[in-house]
Amino acid sequence: MPAAQFLPCCAIVLLVLSKLTLAQYEHLGYPPGYGDQEQEQYTAPQLTPDTPRIQLRLAGDKRKHNEGRVEVFYNGEWGTVCDDDFTIHAAQVVCRELGYLEAVSWSPSSKYGKGEGPIWFDNLHCTGKEKTLSLCPSNGIGVSDCKHSEDVGVVCSDKRIPGFKFVNTLPNHVENLDIQVEDARIRPILSSYRKRIPVTEGYVEVKDGGKWKQICNTEWTQFNSRVICGMFGFPGERKYNARVYKMFARRRKPTYWDFAVNCTGNEAHLSNCKLGRAAELKTNGTCAEGLPVVVSCVPGRAFAPASMTGFRKAFKQEQPLVRLRGGAIVGEGRVEVLKNGEWGTICDDNWNLLSATVVCRELGFGTAKEALSGGRLGQGMGPVHMNEVECSGFEKSVTECFFNKESVGCSHEEDAAVRCNIPAMGFQERLRLSGGHNPYEGRVEVMVERNGSLVWGTVCSEGWGTMEAMVVCRQLGLGFASNAFQETWYWPGAVSADPVAMSGVRCSGTEMSLSQCLHHGAHLSCAKGGGRNAAGVSCSETAPDLVLNPQVVEQTTYMEDRPMFMLQCAYEENCLSSTSGQVPANSYRRLLRFSSQIHNNGQSDFRPKASRNSWVWHDCHRHYHSMEVFTLYDLFTLNGTKVAEGHKASFCLEDSECDEGIEKRYECANFGEQGITVGCWDTYRHDIDCQWIDITELKPADSIFPVVINPNYEVPESDYTNNILKCRCRYDGHRVWMYSCHNGGSLSTETEQAFPGLLNNQVTHSTKCYQMADIRHSDRTSSSFQVWISAARCTCVLM
Repeated sequence: MPAAQFLPCCAIVLLVLSKLTLAQYEHLGYPPGYGDQEQEQYTAPQLTPDTPRIQLRLAGDKRKHNEGRVEVFYNGEWGTVCDDDFTIHAAQVVCRELGYLEAVSWSPSSKYGKGEGPIWFDNLHCTGKEKTLSLCPSNGIGVSDCKHSEDVGVVCSDKRIPGFKFVNTLPNHVENLDIQVEDARIRPILSSYRKRIPVTEGYVEVKDGGKWKQICNTEWTQFNSRVICGMFGFPGERKYNARVYKMFARRRKPTYWDFAVNCTGNEAHLSNCKLGRAAELKTNGTCAEGLPVVVSCVPGRAFAPASMTGFRKAFKQEQPLVRLRGGAIVGEGRVEVLKNGEWGTICDDNWNLLSATVVCRELGFGTAKEALSGGRLGQGMGPVHMNEVECSGFEKSVTECFFNKESVGCSHEEDAAVRCNIPAMGFQERLRLSGGHNPYEGRVEVMVERNGSLVWGTVCSEGWGTMEAMVVCRQLGLGFASNAFQETWYWPGAVSADPVAMSGVRCSGTEMSLSQCLHHGAHLSCAKGGGRNAAGVSCSETAPDLVLNPQVVEQTTYMEDRPMFMLQCAYEENCLSSTSGQVPANSYRRLLRFSSQIHNNGQSDFRPKASRNSWVWHDCHRHYHSMEVFTLYDLFTLNGTKVAEGHKASFCLEDSECDEGIEKRYECANFGEQGITVGCWDTYRHDIDCQWIDITELKPADSIFPVVINPNYEVPESDYTNNILKCRCRYDGHRVWMYSCHNGGSLSTETEQAFPGLLNNQVTHSTKCYQMADIRHSDRTSSSFQVWISAARCTCVLM
């Protein structure tokens, strides 16, 4: 083939291969803000004089601020749109007319509740390119045979159209239009607030038509400030020094927006507030009062600078009544409430943005970004405490809201969850993943200060594990860790970032950023160095969550005396106490036996960390071990001393049974795939070898019996606090009882303190403490230390 013909062929082949390579990662998607394409700039629609003038808004029972029932203002009255012939193209027209970049989906049959008034549009046939909904072909405005049970709703994208300008096309001003602006912000003005993170005080500015503008404070209320603070992750607002801002406004002339703002105070977002009257500007461009709006917000405890730390130990903090579980980042998770000393969930019936916002503010966050339903962030295991919750928006706690006490029939498949607005802390700007094949993986690189300048460097991989990877993925907003890597030679990052910038990193797993974890200071120590041996991670939007069934343990516990010659396999696998090696073969071992049922209540399947080629075949028991240690069984005295122990590697991970409608995917037979499917459980029956504790030397007494699954965090999970099950055990020398069995974190602190010893699976077995020189940690508000032990290390973590 001539060279001239050969080169074009090579180019085509390379192009096809590159597309195929990229295609294998398309299902992963991209995180928000990753490689955004340049977006088109908004141009105000030029409508002919005969085009019907309408205005749109999104109303009804919302789960997000950018969704709702489509309502149309026409001829002086609000009405709705029928779902007959409605398509995603019509939704596109609606969203773009409201200033959103695009439509995500649409919903028929009054998903957001029934509207009122006329049904202005029916049988819409939009192409998606119309400048206004009134230009789409339809039966004619007001011509419809629909009922409000057919009202249509849409979900729009979070992103606004760049340069979008709110235009009131109606000749008469409508004060109850939803506010439509391109963006909003709090701009710090005073020098004392410009360097603070997060930004808590400054001008309220809206971006309209591509320009930032201030708002005249003539009709500004405390309710408006409450909504603005909530949008930016703050639970409340406070007074500020108006005199200083008055002096600043005189020196620098503001540019005012054309309208006032009218909020009730319980909106989750500015776009849910109503448009106020047109701003009355003087001839010199100032408003009636001559001042721009200023807000001063109060950050929640997790984001506030620590003050009076030394005095906190004098006060006992009350246990909160509400908590979030199973979320990947701070401010999101399944909502759980404490009632009668036991944690339970909330049913998603009537769950909306208003109730979700009450939860978020109660926990020290801002308003809710999203109210999730259907167990979207994993299922709980306790009772369902609340159903059909209805909040006004001003309650201090969701437990004060009205709810149906008589309603029954809710399962954990309907557990409610929230995603809250949190303050912008700038954590993502000081960390990045480099060299990965997709945005969710790569070598971890941190930005540090060296000789007065900011440089990028790697993280030492010595001791790098799941907990550290979890913090990295959380900091970048990429969900949960799926893997932690101690070698990253296959992910070549920038050569300039090869040197180690952080070493000795030890995380508890709850930190918001890697810098908050314990780590070496200026004196770095890393034998292997960075580069190819630097730490790496891969992240995932979902994770499994293993939970034990307490009732199964209670109901199946019994005692068996078994001759030593029948325990040869168990002895080889270290399933007996250490003293069993010195006894004759005709002696007996006393075994405490029980069944364990392990549910996967998370959002993705639980798979062993080791790949099939590294599973270990045990010829005696005729099975493969896919995890070195999957479960720990121990007995502790009431003062916390271990008196008996058990150990069980993973015989095999498989789906024993599943919830209705879910098919089994994993089976150990014939070297099959191992794992536990979401909605399924793996049952280790009491009659299986090693499903016991050797209590031959145990003296009659009361004790505490913990069962810990995934104790070394080999497999990442969305929640590790529920990986431990604890029971009270009574042994009189002839019989044994298990009672008061419960999962870790399922009871109140006061009730849990009646069970001495382990609080959760973060303290599993004693090892020598890890010694670190020049340790740094973030300034935390708590004054108590908790010892966190994992695998072969022990670190004192400031909680």
